[in-house]
Amino acid sequence: MTRALVIVDVQNDFCEGGSLAVGGGAAVARAISAHVATAGYDHVVATRDHHVDPGAHFSLTPDFLDTWPAHCVVGTSGVELYSDLDRRPIEAVFDKGEYAAAYSGFEGSYDGQRLADWLRAHDVDAVDVVGIATDHCVRATALDAVGAGLSTRVLLHLTAGVAEGTTAAALDQLRSAGVQLEGTVAQAG
Repeated sequence: MTRALVIVDVQNDFCEGGSLAVGGGAAVARAISAHVATAGYDHVVATRDHHVDPGAHFSLTPDFLDTWPAHCVVGTSGVELYSDLDRRPIEAVFDKGEYAAAYSGFEGSYDGQRLADWLRAHDVDAVDVVGIATDHCVRATALDAVGAGLSTRVLLHLTAGVAEGTTAAALDQLRSAGVQLEGTVAQAG
């Protein structure tokens, strides 16, 4: 089995001090770095929100479910991977959402290649998914991973959720889809 770690959206804007900070984001970044150093993955990739003009995804009056304040805008420091996330093991960063909402890392591309294609090209058949936010982009990425036929695990202690209710609903959805869940969410709410 060839296993890859998919680090989802551990970016400045989603960590404390960012424009759409998720509580516990900075701690999750550090914990992911420590995990990668000892876990022995065959491959490590990351995703990031990379917005130019995502249309209705941004709102001045967001509902925090489908619409959000501006975040991860190309050309700002908010789009960058968080400084406490060790970038050295990351082989590719898949950008998503330039002109539309994009929650799943499988909507992203790196050098013109989609995440699913990159994983297939590297003979990956199993993924661990970690990052921010458990109830949004981690959920969507893990669902698309299992949908792509990959053995999929979410390492919950290496995720941070936006809110308890949406995180609990996401975990139920992931379980129902056949995603293996390990640990407990570092933060939700």
